[in-house]
Amino acid sequence: MEAEFERLAEVLERARAEVRKVVIGQEQAIDFALVCIFTANHALVEGVPGVAKTLLTRTLAHVLGGSFARVQFTPDLMPSDITGTNVFNMQRGEFTLVRGPVFTTFLLADEINRAPARTQAALLEAMQERTVTIDQETHPLSPNFTVFATQNPIEYEGTYPLPEAQKDRFMLKIPMSFPARDEEAELGRRMLGGESPENTLARGCVGAVLKADELAGIRRALSLVTFREELAGYVVDLVRRTRTHEAVMAGAGPRGTQALLVGSRAWAAVQARDFVTPDDIRALVVPVLAHRLVLRPEFELEGLSATEVLQQIVGEIPVPR
Repeated sequence: MEAEFERLAEVLERARAEVRKVVIGQEQAIDFALVCIFTANHALVEGVPGVAKTLLTRTLAHVLGGSFARVQFTPDLMPSDITGTNVFNMQRGEFTLVRGPVFTTFLLADEINRAPARTQAALLEAMQERTVTIDQETHPLSPNFTVFATQNPIEYEGTYPLPEAQKDRFMLKIPMSFPARDEEAELGRRMLGGESPENTLARGCVGAVLKADELAGIRRALSLVTFREELAGYVVDLVRRTRTHEAVMAGAGPRGTQALLVGSRAWAAVQARDFVTPDDIRALVVPVLAHRLVLRPEFELEGLSATEVLQQIVGEIPVPR
C-alpha cells in the first residue's frame, strides 16, 4: 500500500519536472492540470493568447504517454468535424469510419466558446461516457480521454457562452496569467539561444514518465490518500453554502461536491502527502466551484465576482479541528 502511494508521488513529481522543461512558470496551472488528469476529469483553461495553453496540453500528453489532438473551434465547425463520420468506400462498396480528432488521449478544444451550442454539445457524450455515437453506432474512446478546453477571457465578440450544464462537466477552471518578469526574461533567453519551448519538446528533450496503459493503475493509488470524515463534511458545507448565499442565483450541485472531494485528494498527492488537510480543500475551492456559480445580476452590476463570493464562504464556514 505504501509502495503504491510512493509510486504515485514519484510519478507526479517527475511529471512536474518534465513539464517545467518546456512550460516556464505557470506552476499552479501545471499542478491543477495534473489533478484533473489523475482524477480522470476535464478542465477549462482560461487565459489570453500566448501564455502556453496549447503547449501545456501537448507537453502533458507527451510526458504521460498519451496521444494529442487539437481542434480550433470556429462558428462554422460541425459536430462531425470533431467526432468523425462514415464515408462510403467505392472500391469496397461499404461505409468506412473516418475518425475525428476526439479519438485521442488528450484533446485541446481551442477557444471552445467560438463554436455554437450544437458543436459544443458534440463533446458532452465523449466527456461524460468516453464514447462517441456516429450513425447510431457507439465507439469507445481511450479510458484516459481528457479534454482541455480553452477560453479567452477578454474577447467576447463572436463567442457563444458555454451552457451551465456543459460547464458543470469540467472539473475545474485553470487560470493561466502572464509570466513574472524573470520568467519572461528566461523565455526570451531561450528563444535567442535556439532553445524555445517548442524546440525543446520537438527534439525529445522531455521524457515520458508513463506508458499510456499505466495511467489507470497509478490513478487507483489516490484511494490511499486519507480523507477524514469531518473534512468531507467541511466540503459538503462549503458547497451547500453556495446555494444559499444572497449573491448567488444558482449554486454548485452535487457534481461540484464530488469534484472538490476528489480534487482535494489529488492536490494532497501532488504535494506528496498521503492525507488531506483543510488547506488542500481551500486551494481547490475557487478552481472547482467558481465556474459553476451563477450570480444575481444586481450583484454582478456591483462588480462582485464568483471568486469573491467563494472567499466569503470560505471565511464563514468553520474549519474542522
